[in-house]
Amino acid sequence: MRLRTAAAAITAGSFALLLTVSGTANAATGDFSYKYVGLNGEPQSVTLHDPQSPGCVTLAEVADPDASEPAFAPHNNTDEYVMVFTEPDCTGDSWTLRPHGKPATDRLKLRSVFFTDRR
Repeated sequence: MRLRTAAAAITAGSFALLLTVSGTANAATGDFSYKYVGLNGEPQSVTLHDPQSPGCVTLAEVADPDASEPAFAPHNNTDEYVMVFTEPDCTGDSWTLRPHGKPATDRLKLRSVFFTDRR
């Protein structure tokens, strides 16, 4: 009876470890940054470190089109392709940014980002 209990505990522990390891593997490695105009009218910068992927991120500072201007000048310095969208929830017009690319110009506007899982 103890042998079955020990085997079950080892199996459960191995499964939990597998889930933990696989969960950390689902993140883009690197930084994604962008700028937005703050409440004081000055440009602010935000950096997302090792963002979860795949997945859509609505940029909190510019999520409401009625209350803010879109973010601008995104820079994808992650190891994954990134799609930037003009509207929240990864809707609207989109552009794809290459991994470890150069910063985009201030003219590229965005409110949400989709991190792919294509490496």
